[in-house]
Amino acid sequence: MQELLIPLMKGFVTSGSLIVAIGAQNAFVLSHGLRQQFNGLIAVTCSTLDTLLIFAGIAGMGALITKAPNLMLAAALFGGLFLAVYGFRALKSAINPKPLNSDTSVLKSRSSAILTTLAISLLNPHVYLDTVVLIGSIGGQYALPERWWFAGGAALASFVWFFSLSWGAKKLAPLFKKPSTWRILDSLICLMMWSIAVSLFVLAYEIVLEGL
Repeated sequence: MQELLIPLMKGFVTSGSLIVAIGAQNAFVLSHGLRQQFNGLIAVTCSTLDTLLIFAGIAGMGALITKAPNLMLAAALFGGLFLAVYGFRALKSAINPKPLNSDTSVLKSRSSAILTTLAISLLNPHVYLDTVVLIGSIGGQYALPERWWFAGGAALASFVWFFSLSWGAKKLAPLFKKPSTWRILDSLICLMMWSIAVSLFVLAYEIVLEGL
């Protein structure tokens, strides 16, 4: 049993080191965690999606993705467009910030929360590179059953991180009662979304060049 804890911990550390990086998904979770708006549902969606991708990578899907440039190209283009639009909406919020108790939230229903979370997550090729390709290739080096313990540790890190970020944001809520604080956060989110969108368009351009 003790030897199985080693791949479990390695999976946890590997996934944790990748997932804490500032990105569109984390910014989205933090923003709605501050609003306490479908935050639990968003955390569950992100964690469950990561878990599915991690286990898919361990099962060998990573090799298929690296051999499917058209899939990566489509994800990069649609992801770039989606994040560009989302960044524009964040810019509008920064120009006209609303307090926490405002009813003018973007997400109006559980379905919109789930769909937006899935879009931000799945339309970013880096998600596949991190969870499916990278974690999958590392975990694939283990024999059975250690391989699945590694995957379990990686998935556990995802649940711990997203729920900590989502529910921990509530502690910062008093700071965001001022519209000026929201202006700063939404401005940062706008810049982040646009920078990631640009990186995705660059990635799409590089994929096209490689195919010529």
